[in-house]
Amino acid sequence: MATAVPAERDAVARAFPEASGRVTHRPGIALHHAGDGYDLLAAGVGPALAAASVSAALTAAVLEDAPYAVVVSAGIAGGFLPEAPVGSLVVADVITAADLGAESADGFLPVTELGFGTVTHHPPKSLVRTAATATGARTGAVLTVSTVTGTAARAAALRARHPRALAEAMEGFGVAEAAAAHGTAVLEIRAVSNPVGPRDRAAWRIGEALAALTTAFGKLAPALESWNRHDQ
Repeated sequence: MATAVPAERDAVARAFPEASGRVTHRPGIALHHAGDGYDLLAAGVGPALAAASVSAALTAAVLEDAPYAVVVSAGIAGGFLPEAPVGSLVVADVITAADLGAESADGFLPVTELGFGTVTHHPPKSLVRTAATATGARTGAVLTVSTVTGTAARAAALRARHPRALAEAMEGFGVAEAAAAHGTAVLEIRAVSNPVGPRDRAAWRIGEALAALTTAFGKLAPALESWNRHDQ
């Protein structure tokens, strides 16, 4: 399970009563063991650091002949109203880098339109169904941004480009890039802490979102045990 910051990692850990608190250090990362084969990683903020940290963890696991079956990008996020209100859960069926590209006179151009790279990863459909059914989360696109949205105009522009977007966060695409490089399945789940739009710290409900994340993982972990990666 890859989160951005320790507070999110600790919220996930609370869903694992058998967690030992044991920490294993690998080059550049610290893995917190939650028991039953689950490791928790506070990978850092932003897609670049998330990708580097998760890739380090995946590489170490392969070298130890204990590769991971799934990488879960987890944490809190901004939600697009009215579909994803504060306190709700979102599971990504599409993970998209929303600001990876170039500005032009005709508007934003993603790198795919520039002829290189990718901006989208699709988690396995069966994994998304398993997670959504277990947690009651909404499914849709989760955007990865390097700059958190702080105005109504940018929120509207993002929704115009990504009409299925439910949430925005800062790590999912980086985690998905690392997972894809290793041929590992990826999932992104987010608890909504604030609306996407004008920056208003008084409207943030971080504690509520972290509590929702803990509850979600209490339901998600058993469901992941039953997931078959060969299901469609």
